[in-house]
Amino acid sequence: MIQAAIDLHIHSCLSPCAEMEMTPNNIVLMSKLKGLDIIAVCDHNHIGNLEVISSVAKAQNIILVPGLELETSEEIHLLCYFPSFAAAGEMQSILNPQYQPILNREDIFGEQWIFDSDDKPVKKIENLLVAATNLDLYTAVSAVRELGGAVVPAHVDRQSYSIISNLGMVPEDLKLKTLELSRHTTPEVFLNKHPEYKDKKFIFSSDAHALGMILERESFIELEELSIECLLGKIK
Repeated sequence: MIQAAIDLHIHSCLSPCAEMEMTPNNIVLMSKLKGLDIIAVCDHNHIGNLEVISSVAKAQNIILVPGLELETSEEIHLLCYFPSFAAAGEMQSILNPQYQPILNREDIFGEQWIFDSDDKPVKKIENLLVAATNLDLYTAVSAVRELGGAVVPAHVDRQSYSIISNLGMVPEDLKLKTLELSRHTTPEVFLNKHPEYKDKKFIFSSDAHALGMILERESFIELEELSIECLLGKIK
């Protein structure tokens, strides 16, 4: 068994709330410096920077899990992890007609850039990515699973944009086995408040919007091998 150091919730500069320093090479090299084995870049409602970051990560022997932080119509944030970039691309096709018709206000929210492997901006996304999509919770979870992916409700301890804060619970019929905690709590603290989730698995992530926020070797998952397939199996 391998104790893999992970950070499965990092934002690139495609997310308007992230710093412009969150470019493909900067994310990967900081992750390397911090000793991480597996990372996931989960930008808001878009996968535009994933393939470039993956190519950079491979050169540094870091595994990038194709990811996405999807906001449902109930304003719930879901971390969606996919077995391949093809599957993530299919999810993007599902999302494209589900965006709210809201243009990004860069002076308020920040810029939304897709970069190349040299950290040069090549495309700007004009619609606001931090708005809720028109996909409801159940439709979103079903779509990800049909593509072979795994869904983890994001930062469930937070008072906004979490499945518990917005619904008051994690619906049992969704059969969500793993929950993400923010870096501001621990499973012990969370379970003291919510003992009903004692049978769930937990990951904690940085939700990094700046390079310094990326985790050190402090969050681990036990895997039979270092692979996306193995990681998704543990989460599911």
